[in-house]
Amino acid sequence: MWDDAFPSFLIGLREGLEAGLIVSILVATLVRAEARSRLPQVWTGVLAAIAVAMSFGAVLTFTAASMPQTAQEAFGGVLSVIAVAFVTAMVFWMRRSARNLSSELKQKVTGALAMGSGMLILTSFLAVGREGLETALFLWTTAQAAGESAGPLTGAAIGLVLAAGLCWGLYRRVLKINLTKFFTATGVVLIVIAAGVLGYGLRDLQEGGVLPGRTAYAVDLAGSVDAGSWYSTLIQGVFNLMPTMTWLQVVAYIAYLAVVMTLFVRGVRGTAPKAKPAPAPELKSKPESATQSSADASADASADGSGEGSVAPKPATARRRPVWVVPAAVVAVPAVVAGLFVALGRPKPAGDQTVAVSETDCGKGFTAPEPGRQTFQMHNTGHQASEVYLVDPSTNAVYGEIEGLAPGTTRDLVATVAGGTYAWRCVPASGKAVTSKAVTVTGGGTAKPVAPVSEQDLAAPLKSYKAYVGKGLDTLAGQTRTLQRDIEGGHLDRARTDWLTAHRTYASLGAAYGTFEDFDKKIDGRADGLPGGERDKDFSGFLRLEYGLWHGRSAKELTGPARQLSTDVAGLGKAFPSQGFDPGDLPLRAHEILENTLQFELTGDTDEGSGTNLATADANLAGTRELLTVLKPLLTDRAPKVLPTVDTDIDRVQKLLDAQHDGGHWTPVEKLSDTDRRRLDGATGRLLEDLAPIPDLLEIRKSA
Repeated sequence: MWDDAFPSFLIGLREGLEAGLIVSILVATLVRAEARSRLPQVWTGVLAAIAVAMSFGAVLTFTAASMPQTAQEAFGGVLSVIAVAFVTAMVFWMRRSARNLSSELKQKVTGALAMGSGMLILTSFLAVGREGLETALFLWTTAQAAGESAGPLTGAAIGLVLAAGLCWGLYRRVLKINLTKFFTATGVVLIVIAAGVLGYGLRDLQEGGVLPGRTAYAVDLAGSVDAGSWYSTLIQGVFNLMPTMTWLQVVAYIAYLAVVMTLFVRGVRGTAPKAKPAPAPELKSKPESATQSSADASADASADGSGEGSVAPKPATARRRPVWVVPAAVVAVPAVVAGLFVALGRPKPAGDQTVAVSETDCGKGFTAPEPGRQTFQMHNTGHQASEVYLVDPSTNAVYGEIEGLAPGTTRDLVATVAGGTYAWRCVPASGKAVTSKAVTVTGGGTAKPVAPVSEQDLAAPLKSYKAYVGKGLDTLAGQTRTLQRDIEGGHLDRARTDWLTAHRTYASLGAAYGTFEDFDKKIDGRADGLPGGERDKDFSGFLRLEYGLWHGRSAKELTGPARQLSTDVAGLGKAFPSQGFDPGDLPLRAHEILENTLQFELTGDTDEGSGTNLATADANLAGTRELLTVLKPLLTDRAPKVLPTVDTDIDRVQKLLDAQHDGGHWTPVEKLSDTDRRRLDGATGRLLEDLAPIPDLLEIRKSA
């Protein structure tokens, strides 16, 4: 959270100080002009500027939230680039205009006093509104980059409060700040931060499909830099520099810094005063630069009545309206307009369109919806529970689904609709599938359906994987017999080596977990939960032998468990061909194998003394590779970008594991350095995230 707060803190401090200086000059000018009665008009304009800025932020937030994911990426990328342009312009504008800011504002206020209250409200609104809109846009983009709003909002709030305190100190002459140095230093830092925001925005545009080069990486340090470490999180939060960046991001970052920073530094040198002028004691003296010190703001803030151009307000000739009317209006109007914009800007849900489904009639009441994200109310009017799918009837591709819609119930189905043909397909618990009449949707936009997978589609991958497991079990049977002979012959050193070889073979068959039935508990069961722990009579298998081999047990004590393990593995080899293997389990195992690895092996939770958890993790990774190999044809057709990303992640984890062993010796988990452990956990976690869509992509659906 706090690493994401610094950019927003800086923008809040700088924009707040700019706006505060402007308000101080406006107030001081009115005080010197003996027009204190017009101060409420200034505050009304300031209040209006704040209301517009907050409304603008609300529109950005809620409008983007209603978009499809790819549209959100593109929208966020465009606004990030715009925010960079605004921040860059603001930095240069303040450097160029600050010296004449005070005198310009005084002239505007003097003119507004003569033209009525409306002009004075407008003057203060325009003077402060720019800073407010810039702040809202920058906060939104930093929150998007951070993936959360608490940090950026907290940082901005602290910056604004501090800015308000500084402005009060300047106004009351209790504080002096060299504002030239302040705005120069913060300008340099903001340029660096803006370069990172630009890179993040371009990445969003690549993710949204607007710009090419999404997988053309110039930098990929994810294998050597722990993305979850404090220093990596800090750099990402402050500068938006990621361990993995595309060529477009890197080139844009370097080019922006080189050009903008050079121009800014040259401009600072070119406008720097040769000598510091003496503070002007009176308002009618030549105005002091607002960036030189706090003298101008604090001098103007003194209300001694000796000002110039006093303009008395005109006497009221009509009945005065309540003082709260205008302030309430300037707050209410932007809020109402923003609310209408959000309400009208969101895609209209099809929630008013209740669609009836049953075992005989599917999709009753369905009419062509508008393109965009839609919500359909699905009501089961039949007597059986039903699967409900929104499909493209020509390809059977699925846009949305509800599983197990019970009779008499209504549930929402949310789907993104684009131009194309759509129909409802209802599959009752017993009976044939029923498909509704198709409708055609016209319009733009994009929607990503999922091609359904049937048991027949998974038949070939399942056959290949069962052959792999069967071959692995044959190998395992020979290895466990060798381990048994080692122990029976009293060769315990050799047994330790052969134990690891056999255990790695078993671990590489991880996708078969759940199909080995009770054999898995016998072969690789843990002592957890057993009354006697490691000494319990029911503790058997690889982990029982591991405990004995690495805790000084004799060959005589281990002979029985070794024979039992060999017998159980042989029994599994005979039983496996006839055991049931749910085809739907294949896609699930793609995620579950390494999920167990992260939970048990990379924590050392299953270590019984050998310190070889990383060897087991390596074998689990090999099993995952094999599983993805047999699923590759199905994945390539449905999500061609998933496998290249996953392959990169697997290679990254593999390199980290390879660095932790020398021949047959593996580094125990508890002896990993904090950095190595974080890197391995982070790389495995990232791999799991990229594997997560596979079960949904390859889920067996009855819509096919």
